[in-house]
Amino acid sequence: MSNNNDSFQRDSKDYILQLVSFNIGEEEFGVDILRVQEIIRLVEITRVPNAPEFVEGVINLRGKVLPVIDLRKRFGWVIIVANSETRIVVVEIENKIIGFLVDCVNEVLRISKSLTEPPPSIIAGINSVYITAIGKLEDRILILLDLEKILDTSEKLAISDIGSH
Repeated sequence: MSNNNDSFQRDSKDYILQLVSFNIGEEEFGVDILRVQEIIRLVEITRVPNAPEFVEGVINLRGKVLPVIDLRKRFGWVIIVANSETRIVVVEIENKIIGFLVDCVNEVLRISKSLTEPPPSIIAGINSVYITAIGKLEDRILILLDLEKILDTSEKLAISDIGSH
Protein backbone atom coordinates (compact mmCIF):
# COMPACT_ATOMS: atom_id res chain seq x y z
CA MET A 1 0.00 0.00 0.00
CA SER A 2 1.58 3.28 -1.03
CA ASN A 3 1.63 6.34 1.15
CA ASN A 4 0.67 9.31 -0.99
CA ASN A 5 2.22 12.13 1.04
CA ASP A 6 4.55 13.45 -1.68
CA SER A 7 2.66 16.70 -2.21
CA PHE A 8 2.49 17.30 1.52
CA GLN A 9 6.20 16.58 1.98
CA ARG A 10 7.27 18.94 -0.80
CA ASP A 11 5.33 21.80 0.79
CA SER A 12 6.44 20.88 4.28
CA LYS A 13 9.29 22.66 6.05
CA ASP A 14 10.68 19.19 6.78
CA TYR A 15 11.11 18.34 3.10
CA ILE A 16 14.71 17.18 2.50
CA LEU A 17 16.66 18.81 -0.34
CA GLN A 18 19.40 16.71 -1.94
CA LEU A 19 22.10 18.95 -3.33
CA VAL A 20 25.48 18.78 -5.00
CA SER A 21 27.67 21.48 -3.45
CA PHE A 22 30.56 23.20 -5.21
CA ASN A 23 32.71 26.27 -4.84
CA ILE A 24 33.41 29.21 -7.05
CA GLY A 25 36.01 31.22 -5.20
CA GLU A 26 35.10 31.48 -1.52
CA GLU A 27 31.37 31.08 -2.18
CA GLU A 28 29.67 27.70 -1.82
CA PHE A 29 26.75 26.82 -4.07
CA GLY A 30 24.27 23.99 -4.24
CA VAL A 31 22.18 22.59 -7.07
CA ASP A 32 19.45 19.96 -7.01
CA ILE A 33 21.12 16.57 -7.41
CA LEU A 34 18.38 15.49 -9.82
CA ARG A 35 19.58 18.16 -12.29
CA VAL A 36 23.15 16.82 -12.27
CA GLN A 37 23.92 14.04 -14.75
CA GLU A 38 27.56 13.67 -13.79
CA ILE A 39 30.64 15.46 -12.54
CA ILE A 40 33.83 15.09 -14.56
CA ARG A 41 37.43 16.16 -14.24
CA LEU A 42 38.53 18.99 -16.46
CA VAL A 43 39.24 17.82 -19.99
CA GLU A 44 40.52 19.77 -22.96
CA ILE A 45 38.01 22.45 -23.92
CA THR A 46 37.91 23.57 -27.55
CA ARG A 47 37.14 27.25 -28.03
CA VAL A 48 34.28 28.15 -30.37
CA PRO A 49 34.48 31.29 -32.54
CA ASN A 50 31.78 33.91 -31.88
CA ALA A 51 30.44 32.08 -28.82
CA PRO A 52 29.12 34.21 -25.95
CA GLU A 53 31.93 35.45 -23.67
CA PHE A 54 30.94 33.17 -20.77
CA VAL A 55 31.06 30.04 -22.95
CA GLU A 56 34.49 28.50 -22.40
CA GLY A 57 34.09 26.22 -25.42
CA VAL A 58 32.98 22.66 -26.10
CA ILE A 59 34.05 19.20 -24.97
CA ASN A 60 33.54 15.74 -26.38
CA LEU A 61 31.81 13.61 -23.77
CA ARG A 62 31.45 10.04 -24.98
CA GLY A 63 30.76 11.14 -28.55
CA LYS A 64 28.51 14.07 -27.68
CA VAL A 65 29.74 17.62 -28.10
CA LEU A 66 28.52 19.87 -25.32
CA PRO A 67 29.06 23.53 -24.48
CA VAL A 68 30.88 24.42 -21.26
CA ILE A 69 29.89 27.58 -19.40
CA ASP A 70 32.41 29.12 -17.03
CA LEU A 71 30.36 30.19 -14.00
CA ARG A 72 33.12 32.62 -12.95
CA LYS A 73 32.73 34.44 -16.27
CA ARG A 74 28.94 34.18 -16.09
CA PHE A 75 28.94 35.88 -12.69
CA GLY A 76 31.52 38.47 -13.81
CA TRP A 77 34.11 37.27 -11.29
CA VAL A 78 37.89 37.20 -11.56
CA ILE A 79 39.05 34.38 -13.83
CA ILE A 80 41.57 31.93 -12.38
CA VAL A 81 43.73 29.25 -13.93
CA ALA A 82 42.12 25.82 -13.75
CA ASN A 83 43.80 23.32 -11.44
CA SER A 84 43.47 19.69 -10.34
CA GLU A 85 40.32 20.56 -8.32
CA THR A 86 38.47 22.17 -11.27
CA ARG A 87 35.41 20.18 -12.35
CA ILE A 88 32.70 20.26 -14.99
CA VAL A 89 29.20 19.71 -13.63
CA VAL A 90 27.14 18.20 -16.44
CA VAL A 91 23.43 19.03 -16.35
CA GLU A 92 20.41 18.92 -18.62
CA ILE A 93 18.61 22.20 -19.20
CA GLU A 94 15.59 22.28 -21.49
CA ASN A 95 16.62 19.01 -23.18
CA LYS A 96 20.18 20.25 -23.82
CA ILE A 97 23.25 18.86 -22.07
CA ILE A 98 25.52 21.63 -20.77
CA GLY A 99 28.67 21.62 -18.67
CA PHE A 100 29.29 24.22 -15.95
CA LEU A 101 32.91 24.90 -15.02
CA VAL A 102 33.37 25.21 -11.23
CA ASP A 103 36.44 25.57 -8.99
CA CYS A 104 35.77 22.36 -7.05
CA VAL A 105 32.95 20.01 -6.11
CA ASN A 106 32.54 19.42 -2.37
CA GLU A 107 29.89 16.86 -1.51
CA VAL A 108 26.33 15.67 -1.78
CA LEU A 109 24.26 17.27 0.97
CA ARG A 110 20.86 16.50 2.43
CA ILE A 111 19.37 19.52 4.15
CA SER A 112 15.92 20.26 5.45
CA LYS A 113 13.94 22.89 3.56
CA SER A 114 13.41 24.54 6.96
CA LEU A 115 17.12 25.52 6.89
CA THR A 116 16.58 27.66 3.79
CA GLU A 117 15.16 31.12 3.25
CA PRO A 118 14.44 33.26 0.21
CA PRO A 119 17.50 35.11 -1.09
CA PRO A 120 18.04 38.84 -0.62
CA SER A 121 17.78 40.83 -3.87
CA ILE A 122 21.56 40.76 -4.44
CA ILE A 123 24.04 38.40 -2.85
CA ALA A 124 27.75 37.92 -3.55
CA GLY A 125 27.37 40.07 -6.66
CA ILE A 126 25.10 37.53 -8.32
CA ASN A 127 21.74 38.57 -9.66
CA SER A 128 19.19 36.91 -7.38
CA VAL A 129 17.17 35.61 -10.33
CA TYR A 130 19.63 32.67 -10.42
CA ILE A 131 19.17 31.93 -6.73
CA THR A 132 16.33 29.80 -5.38
CA ALA A 133 17.26 30.02 -1.70
CA ILE A 134 19.98 30.50 0.87
CA GLY A 135 20.82 27.45 2.97
CA LYS A 136 21.83 28.17 6.56
CA LEU A 137 24.08 25.35 7.67
CA GLU A 138 25.81 25.17 11.06
CA ASP A 139 29.06 26.78 10.02
CA ARG A 140 28.41 28.09 6.50
CA ILE A 141 25.99 29.60 4.01
CA LEU A 142 25.03 27.70 0.88
CA ILE A 143 23.68 29.59 -2.15
CA LEU A 144 21.13 27.40 -3.96
CA LEU A 145 21.25 28.01 -7.71
CA ASP A 146 18.55 27.51 -10.32
CA LEU A 147 20.60 26.39 -13.32
CA GLU A 148 17.59 26.89 -15.61
CA LYS A 149 17.86 30.64 -14.94
CA ILE A 150 21.64 30.99 -15.31
CA LEU A 151 20.99 31.68 -18.99
CA ASP A 152 18.26 33.98 -20.22
CA THR A 153 16.26 33.17 -23.34
CA SER A 154 18.56 34.99 -25.77
CA GLU A 155 21.63 33.35 -24.22
CA LYS A 156 20.02 29.91 -24.51
CA LEU A 157 19.39 30.65 -28.18
CA ALA A 158 22.99 31.82 -28.64
CA ILE A 159 24.37 28.48 -27.41
CA SER A 160 21.61 26.30 -28.90
CA ASP A 161 23.71 25.60 -31.98
CA ILE A 162 26.84 24.82 -29.97
CA GLY A 163 27.20 21.11 -29.45
CA SER A 164 24.77 18.34 -30.30
CA HIS A 165 21.49 17.44 -28.64
